Amino acid sequence: MRAIGSAFGVCAIGAESVWRASSPWWCAGPKGTTASQAAGVIHTDFQRGFIKAEVVAFDDLVEAGSMSAAMAAGKARIEGKEYIMKDGDVVEFRFNV
Repeated sequence: MRAIGSAFGVCAIGAESVWRASSPWWCAGPKGTTASQAAGVIHTDFQRGFIKAEVVAFDDLVEAGSMSAAMAAGKARIEGKEYIMKDGDVVEFRFNV
């Protein structure tokens, strides 16, 4: 059986704050980091099995109150592995390994 996983993260250029469930992770990421590379900072399996990144700006997420509400309001978008992470991106990585 194949597992599909996700992780939430606030990704900033230069310093990435990544949350998975309730545990925050801090890691460095240079400017120009792609979505798949940012996923790999969390775990190599995330990068290896990268499917997509659901991205919303931090301010839009706070305003909406949740990722699902931000998506319903059209504030979130789906990006591929070549998406260049921006300061303040909040991301749910989808992967399959």
